[in-house]
Amino acid sequence: MWASTRDKKPRQSSNFLICFRLSSQSDDKSATHLDSSAHLNGHGNIFTHHAMGVKKTGNFILTKVLGIDLVGTHQKDSAELQKRAKETLGNAYVEDDPSVSEWLHSLRPTRNGAKRYLRDLFPFLSWTRRYNLHWMMGDAIAGLTVGLVVVPQAMAYALLARLTPEYGLYTSFTGAVLYWLFGTSKDIVIGTTAVGSLLVGSVISKVEDARPGVYSPVEIAHTLSFLAGIIVLFLGLFRLGWIVEFIPYVPISAFVTSASITIMLTQIPVALGIRGVNTREAPYMVLANTMKGLPRVKLDAAIGLTSIALLFAIRDGCVRMEVRQPAKKRMWSMLSSLRLTFTVLLYTLISWLVHRTAPEGHTKFRIVGKIESGFKHASIPTMDTELFTLVAAELPAIVIILIVEHIAIAKSFGRTFGYTVIPSQEILAQGVANILSPFMGGYVCTGSFGASAVLSKAGVRTPLAGVFSAMVLVLSLYALTKVFYFIPNAALAGLIIHATCNLVTPPKDLVKYWQLSPFELLIWIVGVVLALFLSLETSIYATIGLSFASLLLRMARTPGHLSGRARVSRVVDNSAPTALSSSLATTSRDVTERRRDVYVALQGKTSQNPKTKVEPPYPGVFIYRFSENFNYLNQALHMDHLLSHVLEHTRRTKTDDGIAVKDRLWSDTPPPAKLSAETACLPVLRAIILDFSAVNSIDIQTIQGLIDLRNGLDKYATPAIVEWHFAGVHNRWTRRALAISGFGYPATDNADAIGNWCPAYTVSRSLAGATAADERQREQLTGEVQANDEERRAGPEGATVLKGQGRRISKEVDRTEIAVRESVQEKLEPIFGVDRPFFHVDLVDAVDTAVRDAKMRDGAERAESEMEGAE
Repeated sequence: MWASTRDKKPRQSSNFLICFRLSSQSDDKSATHLDSSAHLNGHGNIFTHHAMGVKKTGNFILTKVLGIDLVGTHQKDSAELQKRAKETLGNAYVEDDPSVSEWLHSLRPTRNGAKRYLRDLFPFLSWTRRYNLHWMMGDAIAGLTVGLVVVPQAMAYALLARLTPEYGLYTSFTGAVLYWLFGTSKDIVIGTTAVGSLLVGSVISKVEDARPGVYSPVEIAHTLSFLAGIIVLFLGLFRLGWIVEFIPYVPISAFVTSASITIMLTQIPVALGIRGVNTREAPYMVLANTMKGLPRVKLDAAIGLTSIALLFAIRDGCVRMEVRQPAKKRMWSMLSSLRLTFTVLLYTLISWLVHRTAPEGHTKFRIVGKIESGFKHASIPTMDTELFTLVAAELPAIVIILIVEHIAIAKSFGRTFGYTVIPSQEILAQGVANILSPFMGGYVCTGSFGASAVLSKAGVRTPLAGVFSAMVLVLSLYALTKVFYFIPNAALAGLIIHATCNLVTPPKDLVKYWQLSPFELLIWIVGVVLALFLSLETSIYATIGLSFASLLLRMARTPGHLSGRARVSRVVDNSAPTALSSSLATTSRDVTERRRDVYVALQGKTSQNPKTKVEPPYPGVFIYRFSENFNYLNQALHMDHLLSHVLEHTRRTKTDDGIAVKDRLWSDTPPPAKLSAETACLPVLRAIILDFSAVNSIDIQTIQGLIDLRNGLDKYATPAIVEWHFAGVHNRWTRRALAISGFGYPATDNADAIGNWCPAYTVSRSLAGATAADERQREQLTGEVQANDEERRAGPEGATVLKGQGRRISKEVDRTEIAVRESVQEKLEPIFGVDRPFFHVDLVDAVDTAVRDAKMRDGAERAESEMEGAE
């Protein structure tokens, strides 16, 4: 490597490059420190000599016997590098590598962290002290309103879980009365949901098939809720809410759509009064059997079909009235929310009128029948290990749906109303509710989108609104069970069909999926088909698996690209358009151009304009940018891509690589004795620049791939040495791994040989070490510069600033700023360690250094060739 005696102009920014003669890279701890540490004094004593002997013996065993080099190559030139840096900059910064002990220390809990954790477990403590009458009125109205909606909804969804209606009320009560203690959203209602109830019913059916007559549906539902609650509570206590991000959106969308279709297909026979249809079969079989059973339609169809029509009519009518009467929008929205309660009460009244004189058991259409009043089913759930085993296989799908559905709803309302939702705390609230729900007689519960929407529209103020909803549920369990006796099953089926049809993904969203990611639309279709023809569990597992497979495939097979330099200008229109000027096509405009270099894809089809001129930064210098993270999945692809491009666009430094035919591998083709005309015009390899802006961490296999590529290119370019420059390496562990592997500094074993190398470091100015008087002087001078600048730009009152005057003032300000810097002594602080000069701040600095070194080496080689020719 070669020195340059030319002066470099500083960059027009707060950071600039300084070129100076300096030796190679070092680590944060000097190698000479290891030698000097053994000599505490000039003479020492017997204990010192004994310690030295033990240390030498240990070093001998490590280095000679085990082959472990504690002082790596990157540490051996540290002293010389720091010395030269101090001579030029006045000081030298050496990076402090991370360590395992430091990492473990960062994981150690602190007292303040423990206090904050305990305080976050009970968020109600932060707002209950500010609770007031105004908030209570809003919560009371909203809570009572949503309670009227939840009662018929909970009873209907309990039927989906193959339980009697009162179990839905138990479940909703538990969620309503507990959520305000742990939740962070004011708009969430925890209770029964259509999808969750369907999954519970599916699990009950599977356990009954495996152990017929051994466990009751209630025992199975309670056990499922208890185990799911333990898992969810664990995730919440350990703040593992970020795990939700592993579940993609598309599989959940496909699952919800499939579950909605499944629910509607299972409720159609109930709404039509068709008996004998096994709703536990695959959805397509349920539909086929329903079509076959159409001749067996009963009087229930009149209630089921009219209830569905009535619900849609009320909803659409209220929506139209909201548009026609914006001032009464909230009133119409509340009326629309109460349509479920109104419909159930209407058909309950009709059923009572029909059956009030009929003997028990003789009904004209199916009704709910007797419901136990109060909390008579509240008890300690059955703890059976065999039942635990039977239910465990179904837990993953249950837990995934519970968490994802709840967090999605909470985040949606949080974004709408501008408050922060803590996913881990929401999961904790779910866990507590699901663990305690079986003790009250309930089953699995989670956030309900329909009920939450009603609560939000009703003007809820705090999470305490759930307590008022719980009051309505208690009233229903103790005072209205005799009324619930007459509710028609067909009316509840119509309510379920109406509530779940809105969960189906509309066609416009499918079109958006296609526009955003066609492959994910394919995953969505696969999920829906599997759910309709096999099962919901198969659908959710398959779609999540396909999503992960597509992610891994994208990470493993997305190649990086070679970048080139493009000279660009940013054209800024500084003119202020007016109504007159904007209407004239020939209006002159004040345009400013700023020229700079950008680095874009050198080849291949990209989004950039194909007419743009892009060229390599310099012959023999290559820039490679990683499109994805750099890891063991894609390192082979990246290395092969880079190697093939380098070999295609360069030639060997010497035609004879010095390997005899007898020593050459059978697969290693010897280089041609004479270069062809096409090859002779190619440059030799000088430098590789890796853009790590998209790379965070690397692994051992990735490092080994870089080392193998470096060794192969060194052999290809011998006797020259290929420089490896890295841009945008910010992770400390990544920098440490690269430095230990021999990257980040000049590759040479001789400290004297790199004395002719001219590195460039990015530094910043600092007032570190300046006195208070120096800082005050700098502030005073800077204020004077700014004041003079403003006065000169403004000019005399009423005067016009002449064209070019701002440029003259700018030059004067620059000179004054130089005087300020000279009057107050500043230090030059390297941005990164001086021991790793090939780790650059950005790509511009990396290219600048690599091209400068390549030019110097090309010039030196031409000079040597001319001298040899002259001789």
